[in-house]
Amino acid sequence: MPASPSTARAINDRLALRLLQQQGPLTAAQLKQHTGLSRPTVADLVDRLAASGLIQVVGEAGEQRRGPNAKLYGIVADRAHLAALDVRTEGVSVLVSDLVGRVLGEASVPIGGDTGTGHAVELAVALVERVAKEAGADRLHTVGIGAPGLIDPATGELRDSGGLPAWHRRLVAVLQERLPTARVTVENETNLAALAEQRDGAARDRDTFVLLWLGFGTGAAVVLDGHLRRGASGGTGEIGFLPVPWTRGLPSATDCAGGFHSLASSAAITELAGRHGVTAPPGTEEPLGAGLVRAAVQAVSAGGAGAGDAGVVPVGVAGAGGAGVGSAGGAAGAGSAEGGAGAFLDALADRVALGVASVVAVLDPGCVVLGGEVGHAGGEELAGRVEERIRRMAPLPTEVRAGVLGGAAVLRGALLTAREAAQEVLFAPLDR
Repeated sequence: MPASPSTARAINDRLALRLLQQQGPLTAAQLKQHTGLSRPTVADLVDRLAASGLIQVVGEAGEQRRGPNAKLYGIVADRAHLAALDVRTEGVSVLVSDLVGRVLGEASVPIGGDTGTGHAVELAVALVERVAKEAGADRLHTVGIGAPGLIDPATGELRDSGGLPAWHRRLVAVLQERLPTARVTVENETNLAALAEQRDGAARDRDTFVLLWLGFGTGAAVVLDGHLRRGASGGTGEIGFLPVPWTRGLPSATDCAGGFHSLASSAAITELAGRHGVTAPPGTEEPLGAGLVRAAVQAVSAGGAGAGDAGVVPVGVAGAGGAGVGSAGGAAGAGSAEGGAGAFLDALADRVALGVASVVAVLDPGCVVLGGEVGHAGGEELAGRVEERIRRMAPLPTEVRAGVLGGAAVLRGALLTAREAAQEVLFAPLDR
């Protein structure tokens, strides 16, 4: 059935606002071109949105042009201010932006493992308040939080987890108390990283892919047909618990030690690098695991060594609690006494490939992005080695890409979700 006039106006308004958000300021003529609407309809919606305070004239399209069609209209950026948080086990990063996503302020604070819950929460909340004040944001409209752990799909709350600091869950409640007019949302950090890589990073051309997070810990985010999949209990992608060979045991319901985490976490990478004589340069500001991988990639690039330094693609994994077991073909594991940056990257690629191969066998995503600080540091060098192994291990064609945004993807994803949530409210159909 045809839409009522009020419904049609609401649809047209939303369309115009989305175009202004995605493409920046546009003239009325450009809005007409992009929307296919008539000139009177565009003129009507421009007047309506301007009167509501959602858009304003921000300039003119060329010095030679005059008249109403030359005016550039843009979203009123300070109509709402947003905050994004990246909550890690060792600290919090915060940024504040306007409605179009322009960053107005950003800061971080470390929070040690021995910091009490109350003090940790106060440090984090005070950081949000300080950054907002310095950014000139008197009142925050929406706050997006990225945190490790499971998000309850029914309540949207961060679920209790024995492996995470208690202050993580308390922080969400206290922020809502201290910012009573703001909408506070929380999402798993790896899911946010995937959204950011899809919008602004390595997966911009993919509507189906998996992001494998390699940082302090491990995780995965699944995007199928353009939609983020969270699972029945919010646990899709908890790949750290994936049982894998060559570890000292099996993971449990409360501890991922013995799972994929034991092979690819920052601590495991650090131990693996030590056995291959790989060290990070002093003074590096990135996490140790990422610094070691970056140092190895630089050493290999400087030496002209490609994937498989010795001309062999190793398929076994050693040093994760045993002597390492070769494949059915008898190849020795890369984590043997052989040192060097290339051997270290081969050994790491062996480990990462176990997780990727499991994902590929179940989901057939066609593309896996190595995200997080380690995935970014490994770049195309590590991604290429992993992809070569997947070609040997799985019959399904899979492209392995290096993440573009690294650890910054979580904060970027939190900002994207906060902006989407704010615009969902502000761009709602006007009351006519």
